[in-house]
Amino acid sequence: MTDSQSRAHRSHDVVLFGATGFVGKLTAIYLADNAPAGTRIALAGRNREKLESVRAEIAAEHPTAADFPLLIADSTDDASLRAMAESTRVVISTVGPYMRYGEPLTAACAAAGTHYVDLCGETLFMRQTIDNHHTTAQSTGARIVQPCGFDSVPSDIGMLLLHEEAKKHSPTSLSDATMIVKMKGGLSGGTIDSIRNQFSEVDKNPELGKVIADPYTLSPDRDAEPDLGKQPDHGFLALDDYGQEGAFAGPFVMASCNTRVVRRSNALLDYAYGPKLRYREFMYTGKGVKGRAMSYVTGLGLGAGIKLIQNEKLRPKLTKWIPEPGDGPSEESRENGFFRTTHYGTLSDGTRISSRMEMQADPGYKGTSLLLGEAALTLALHEAELPKVDGSETGGGVLTPATGLGLAYVERLRAAGVQLSTRSI
Repeated sequence: MTDSQSRAHRSHDVVLFGATGFVGKLTAIYLADNAPAGTRIALAGRNREKLESVRAEIAAEHPTAADFPLLIADSTDDASLRAMAESTRVVISTVGPYMRYGEPLTAACAAAGTHYVDLCGETLFMRQTIDNHHTTAQSTGARIVQPCGFDSVPSDIGMLLLHEEAKKHSPTSLSDATMIVKMKGGLSGGTIDSIRNQFSEVDKNPELGKVIADPYTLSPDRDAEPDLGKQPDHGFLALDDYGQEGAFAGPFVMASCNTRVVRRSNALLDYAYGPKLRYREFMYTGKGVKGRAMSYVTGLGLGAGIKLIQNEKLRPKLTKWIPEPGDGPSEESRENGFFRTTHYGTLSDGTRISSRMEMQADPGYKGTSLLLGEAALTLALHEAELPKVDGSETGGGVLTPATGLGLAYVERLRAAGVQLSTRSI
């Protein structure tokens, strides 16, 4: 029996671990509304009473959730995680910070040959997962796909689409690519806590700072990467050369994670994007003097913000502006948010191309629950269409959205209402 045949005989198609958290609950709602009929979904967490309460609350407006089985699992109980992993084709984990809670579950999924997706924007945890579980996952066929929320799906899938556009040209190799993000909405409390936790890890072990700073820290073979000199994650950019005359962009808070995910994808795809690709990301800040000023304010605010969220004494005072894990905005705010990411690429002959991802939803919450839910459904329902990379006969490994989900995911996102496009400039 093949790995995929073994997974097909399990009790569940998708288990959502962390269903009682804010993003976990939104993901459960998304699955209740959008999973195809017959998809076997279960909710998991460590407290049955809370799970029952969340299931009842969701089912009141989304009746299919009433039939979701409940599983008890705890990140401190290896046996419960192993039983959960062995019961399903795919595990979704919204339980973070992942550096603190994630290792036992990724280990259980890799060993059981169970596909796994999460929201991890923590470079240190992704590097740890690669080191500890990539080889095991390759042998069992488990696809450990990180991260599958607002970080880093728009970056990674946008780059995959840019590559698809590049394939229409000759030569196809990209020399550089830049992503500009425009958004309304915020990062989730869980993402902020993950950022806080990652810097805390560096404070305890300063050597980890070098791991985070390395632009190729997630690459499968560091020595095979090109020496392109400094590749800063944060900076300022005039957008006149990107079709936005008089506009400016500043640092994007998730660039230090997203850029490394994209570079890992390129390496796992045998440098199909380009052997000497330069990749960077910025956030749109506006036009004219105000836009220029905001690009600098964004940069200063990013540095100050990271310092502030690490200060535990200030944490109670900051909750008015910075969400805590498990907290989130109102439904109205989630509905009124949006994001648009545009990748601009230059082929080795100077030809300019672009790709775009756009969604009318708060990126950190409603948008993320869609991206995460569709990632899990892609793994559960489209196994035969998934890519195989890095010499893996099983398709398994510690992968990225582009290399673990590929174009099958793109088609599911399109069907879910995400606007995706490419063009020559």
